[in-house]
Formats: sequence, structure tokens, C-alpha cells
Amino acid sequence: MAASSADMEQSLLSFEKLDRSSPELWPEQIPGVAEFAASFKSPIASSPPKWMADLEKDDLDMLQEFGSLTMANLMEKVRGLQNLAYQLGLDESAREMTRGKFLNILERPKK
Repeated sequence: MAASSADMEQSLLSFEKLDRSSPELWPEQIPGVAEFAASFKSPIASSPPKWMADLEKDDLDMLQEFGSLTMANLMEKVRGLQNLAYQLGLDESAREMTRGKFLNILERPKK
């Protein structure tokens, strides 16, 4: 008669209690590491990371907004930022060309 998977799992369980307090049974791999690990405080738990120290509330709000976007929405936002950066570059170039024209920087020297 075939045993069900639940009966099989029950038969594999062990209720043995292991005493892990004895250094003879469970010796430390490297002496002193347990004390060092216990005394070491995680820098993440005690203070925010360095990059977060200079962020203002608006910056954190924007990070949370970006974090809540779906992948498609985030990609659309990135595309919009790229287009905006490109347009700003074009506008800046046009201003510099106009400025150069008014200052006669591009004028050919007269012979």
C-alpha cells in the first residue's frame, strides 16, 4: 500500500533537541569571533547612509514616488527626463549661438 506524501513527511520529522550551549559539542571556528560579532553595531541600524544625509524632504518624496512607479511608468518618466535634457541642451546651444552673433565672435576677419 502506498503512503501519502503527508505520511512520508511525518515520518521524516525529528523531534530531537540539540543542546547548543556546550562549547565541547559546538566549538567556535575562530576563537573570539562570537564576542566581536556581538559587540559590533550595524551602521545601517544606527544611522542613515551617507547618501541620505544631504537629502531634503522633497528629495525623499521624489524617491518614494519613483519607487512606487511600475516598470513601464518609470521608463516613461526616464524618457521624459531624457527628452527634457535634450531640449534644454538645444535651447542652451541656441542662446550661445545668439550670444556669439551679438558679440560678433563668429564674424570673419576683414582683409
